[in-house]
Formats: sequence, structure tokens, C-alpha cells
Amino acid sequence: MKIASSSPILTVVSSSGSLDPKISGSSLGSRILPSTQRSSPSDNLLLRRTMSSNYLRHVESMSQLPSGAGKISQLNAVVLGESLASEENDLIFPSKEFSGQALVSSPQQYMEMHKRSVEDPAGFWSDIASEFYWKQKWGDQVFSENLDVRKGPIRIEWFKGGITNICYNCLDKNVEAGLGDKIAMYWEGNEIGVDASLTYSELLQQVCQLANYLKDIGVKKGDAVVIYLPMLMELPIAMLACARIGAVHSVVFAGFSADSLAQRIVDCKPKVILTCNAVKRGPKTINLKAIVDAALDQSSKDGVSVDVCLTYENSSATTRENTKWQNGRNVWWQDVIPKYPTSCEVEWVDAEDPLFLLYTSGSTGKPKGVLHTTGGYMIYTATTFKYAFDYKPTDVYWCTADCGWITGHSYVTYGPMLNGATVVVFEGAPNYPDSGRCWDIVDKYKVSIFYTAPTLVRSLMRDDDKFVTRYSRKSLRVLGSVGEPINPSAWRWFFNVVGDSRCPISDTWWQTETGGFMITPLPGAWPQKPGSATFPFFGVQPVIVDEKGNEIEGECSGYLCVKGSWPGAFRTLFGDHDRYETTYFKPFAGYYFSGDGCSRDKDGYYWLTGRVDDVINVSGHRIGTAEVESALVLHPQCAEAAVVGIDHEVKGQGIYAFVTLLEGVAYSEELRKSLVLMVRNQIGAFAAPDRIHWAPGLPKTRSGKIMRRILRKIASRQLEELGDISTLADPSVVDQLIALADV
Repeated sequence: MKIASSSPILTVVSSSGSLDPKISGSSLGSRILPSTQRSSPSDNLLLRRTMSSNYLRHVESMSQLPSGAGKISQLNAVVLGESLASEENDLIFPSKEFSGQALVSSPQQYMEMHKRSVEDPAGFWSDIASEFYWKQKWGDQVFSENLDVRKGPIRIEWFKGGITNICYNCLDKNVEAGLGDKIAMYWEGNEIGVDASLTYSELLQQVCQLANYLKDIGVKKGDAVVIYLPMLMELPIAMLACARIGAVHSVVFAGFSADSLAQRIVDCKPKVILTCNAVKRGPKTINLKAIVDAALDQSSKDGVSVDVCLTYENSSATTRENTKWQNGRNVWWQDVIPKYPTSCEVEWVDAEDPLFLLYTSGSTGKPKGVLHTTGGYMIYTATTFKYAFDYKPTDVYWCTADCGWITGHSYVTYGPMLNGATVVVFEGAPNYPDSGRCWDIVDKYKVSIFYTAPTLVRSLMRDDDKFVTRYSRKSLRVLGSVGEPINPSAWRWFFNVVGDSRCPISDTWWQTETGGFMITPLPGAWPQKPGSATFPFFGVQPVIVDEKGNEIEGECSGYLCVKGSWPGAFRTLFGDHDRYETTYFKPFAGYYFSGDGCSRDKDGYYWLTGRVDDVINVSGHRIGTAEVESALVLHPQCAEAAVVGIDHEVKGQGIYAFVTLLEGVAYSEELRKSLVLMVRNQIGAFAAPDRIHWAPGLPKTRSGKIMRRILRKIASRQLEELGDISTLADPSVVDQLIALADV
């Protein structure tokens, strides 16, 4: 499809793709070429839909939304008749200039590549894998799989027999290609003015020194190493050092409590734990070493002792003198690592050898040790990073995630470095010393790709736009969203204010278990819709099924599953393959079950509706909590919302909404009624919240994840069952919410 545009990067039109005669020649900024100049008849439903109708649909009142979260720039909003517009009718097209330089520049190119990836996965992925270094190529069988529990144990293998090393491909390969002097990593400390950087050559040397130390203390291929570090450069260094010698790293987010850390130590039985004495997060100092000591004492009582705790001295947070020490077990990083050689032999491993363990915790029960292997994960993270962000060698990339989560593994360390990218690593809090810190960092390092969570976007939306607009941000080219569905008003603010209405947003859907992006925009390929993850990545075959596991075609809602394997898929849950099969493959035999609900609109776009366990059944109506949350934040005085289900004696379940208001807005009964009315108008009376609970803040981890488990307990007044709240960025929020329970 050829779109003429006056917009520098993106042009917005309705999904009709045509102009109402009354507004032709207006400021819409695009035109649709005649059918004789369009793509071939084989174009998909999306392309036909964008040409077929003769109306524009958008709610004019969107222009009233706060903080730039209103009408998308260049959209001539009209309402025809009495029908309200829906978000799925807004299309934001990449400009001719952006698409012309994009790696995937058209829907047709995407469709051709995706078709090959699902019809000939062996050939498609082999061609990509051949671009990386393999000591020995894989055998004739590129992949082997069984995703159907009725046919035997679940099994996924990619490139088995291929011998490689992901650290070598991240570092040595880039240095040998002439990128040794390129900045691999900019590090920005918690305090303004505290920073550092490493070139690819320097990074390789530091990785080798740590790898040599680990070998010297007896760490071998297959041994586990627990890493409990904040976002210092030493965290990705530690991951790469483990990968270099074939050790299996298990990064534990440096915000988990001692009990949570001890659970993970007991499960994987590491040879060594890597940590630092303390970290500053905003104005607050967190003594990580004390947490590790308590965890090691606990794990020792449970029969697992760790003899070595390598501790990095983070002098900006605390001193050696103020760090408790246990001789014989504790070793200062700076005292030993610099003494080791700056070169280290690579341990070549099979593609199916383990690379890392990453524990995910549910609301109850033992944490799940998600196991990823080397070869398929390497190829998948590299490829998804390249295409979903339209990566160019000149880009400077910043992902705000912590390496304690899968996003930090795949899209801070491995995916970017496999592409030779320059990465920004940030130690501090995104709103310290004020809400402009992110954009100060963007300007400082000329960040061109910025990838963050909707929670952070919504948090920054609450503050005055001047915290954004006082910075240039002209370097930004592509924005990204990760972690949960981004509600359309947050999408608009991100697009309008942060991106100056010129940067496409890669709103990615994926999971710890998938290893990499599964459904994601390709920025130059197709029009986007605010809040939609758009279409599947190469090799991914999403299906929506009903409660009986029947695939539903066309426009629908249901359970999101995946048909067939992909290279980045996790292989098992460590030590518990039965739980792996029961959780992910038994609910719908023959498919990988994501645990998420999903809708597909008339144009084929996918809309994630949140976890299935976050679906509320109200009088027989299945309502996704994400739908209600999105409706609430459309209200001009609502900054953020989180919805949970509660028992209801009549309806079965009721809807309980925690609502955070914009700064300066007072609680009132009128506002409560207005919020309920907003949901009734947007979704229907059946979805109206039974209770609005005022929330000065929401319980979030430091990575920005809302802890809905805690909200459910508060809503149901099970206050004695709140559980561990030590991972919250601000535990005092819990007391505030309890105090406001009856307001």
C-alpha cells in the first residue's frame, strides 16, 4: 500500500482509509491511492478493510483527555450518526520515508516472510542461524517437537547437534567484525553525573576476567550461578561470563526478599552467588549484602550451602567499612577480578544445552524455574530485536527493564549485543530526581530506541508534560512497550508527547516462557492501532480458542494459544517437567497455552485482554480486567487503575477497581459516579465497577509490575494474608490502601 504523507514519520487515518467528502483536503495529511496503484489482490484482510468503507470513526471527546492523551496528531476526528468509535478503528500509518528505510517496509513483505516462516520453518530459521558463528553446524533435522500431551512427553528442540556459544556471538564475533571500539554499553548511575561506558573490546576483557575467576573457584559447564545484582554493568558482565564457560546463570531480581532468594538458591543449588554490598534507588539505600547473608543462612538450614559470595563494592551506595563481612565466604570483586587474564577460552556448547534459569512466581506455590537453552534462544532474541525495533547500526538503544526479569535478559543483554548494538543501562529510578530523568538520559546518550513498560508511561503521564517537553528527544526514532497491554490513552500520550507524534510504537506481547516477542508491530510494515499488539512475529502461529479448545476464526475473543514451536520457547520447568506440561500444554491439548485472553478484530489485529485468571465472571459475562482498566483511564481525571474480582452473592463475582487520580484531584462521590458511568458508556452496564477504591498509589515492584495478588487480598479484606511485600517499590502504599478501604 502506498500512502502519501505530510507527516514526518507517521500519518493517522481511520481504518476505512478513505476521506469523508466533507473533510477532503483537510489537515488529515494523507490520501489513499486508487485501486489500480494498490498492492496485489493477495493482500490480506487488513489491506482490503483499510480501503473498503467510507467513514471515519473517532470520538471527538478524546481531545479532552489530559496530558496529551487525547486526539492523535493529524487525525480529523468525526463522529457519524450515533455510533461511538472504538480504538480498533484508528490506524496510524508509517510515513513513506520511515517505511522506505525499514527492514520490513510493507505488509506484503511481512506476509511473504511470515508465510515462509510457518510453511518452511526449517529453511527460514536455518538461513538466519547461518549468519551467526557455529563451531559445528546442526544436523539434518533443524527442529523436533511434540506439543501434544496425548502423543507423549512435551519436547521442543532446535538446532540440536549445533555447537556454539552465545557469549562468543555477543562479543568476540563483534570485535572480530571491527566493532571493538564501538560503545557496547553506556551506564548511567542513580545520581546525575555518575556514569561510565565500555566498548565491545573492553566488555569482552572484563567478561573474560570474571569467567576466569569462576573457573578458578571450580565453576564448570552446567553448574548454576546465582546473580543478585542491581543494574550495574557487572550484571550483564556476569551473565555473559557464565555463558562463556557454559555455566547456567540464574539472575534474581535485586528486590526480592531474603526468603524469596533462599527459595531459588535451594532449588538450583548454585556454586557461587554474585552480589554487591548495596544500591541506591532514588534517595533510598538498599543493603543487598544483608539480604544475601540472610538468604544464605536460610538456605543453609534447608540443606544447601554456598561457599563463595563474590561482592561488588558499590561505593556510591555504601562503603566497605559499613558492609557486614564473613571471612571465608565473602570476597570483594575489585580485589580479585582485575588480577585475572583478559582472555578466556570459550566453552562450546550444544544448542540444546541450558543457558539460564529464570524463576517466575505465582500468587501461591513454589516459584517456577523457567529453563532456556542456548541455540534457539540466541537466534530468536537476535531476530526479534532486529525486526521489532527496526534496528540500525547507528541506533542507541535503551530498555528500562531490570535484568532480573526476562526483558532484561532478552532485550538488555542478549538480543541487542547479538546485533552489535549500543545499549544504555540505568541503575536508578526513572523519576529521580524528578520525572524528567528518562528524557534527560535520552538526550544525553542520543537514544533512538526507547523500550519501557506501560506502568512507567502511566506514571509519567500523571505529572506535568513539561517534564517531557523541556527535553529535545529529537534522537528518538522508535518507541516500545512491554509487560502488559498498554491502554489506548497511555499509548496516545506516549505517541503524542514523548514521541512528538512521529515515532512508531512497538507494543510487544511475549512472556518469560516464550523467550522473545510473539506478537508485535514491525514499525515500517503496517499501520498500528493504539493498544493493539498487531500481528504475529515470524514463525509464530497464534490461535484463539474457546473453552473447549476449538479454534475460532475471524473476529472473536477467547484464550490465546500458540500452534507449533518457535526457537525461543522454553524447554521445561527446572526439575518439574510434569508441572511444565500441566501448566502450559494440558489445558488445550496440542497447543502452548499462554494463560492470556485475547481478541482479534475485523482487520486481524490482536488485542491482549490480560491474564485469564484476571477475567471476572459477572452474572455469566466474562470481563477482562484490562478492558475495565482501559475504560477507567479514559476518564480525564483518572491517571491509573487496577481492577480485581471479588465474591458477590448475587452476581457470582463483582468488579472492584482501585483508581489513582491525577495530582491535585480530590476524591468525591460525584467523581466516583462519573468513573462508573465512564465504564458503562465504554463497555456496558454489566461491566460497571461495584466498588471504586481510591488509591494514592498502587503496589508495584520496582520494575513497575502491579501486584494484583495484594490488591485482591485488600479488596476481600484478607489483610492477614497479604504475604511478602518486600519487593514493592514503596511498601507504605499497602497501608495507605488499607486506610482508604472505607472512604
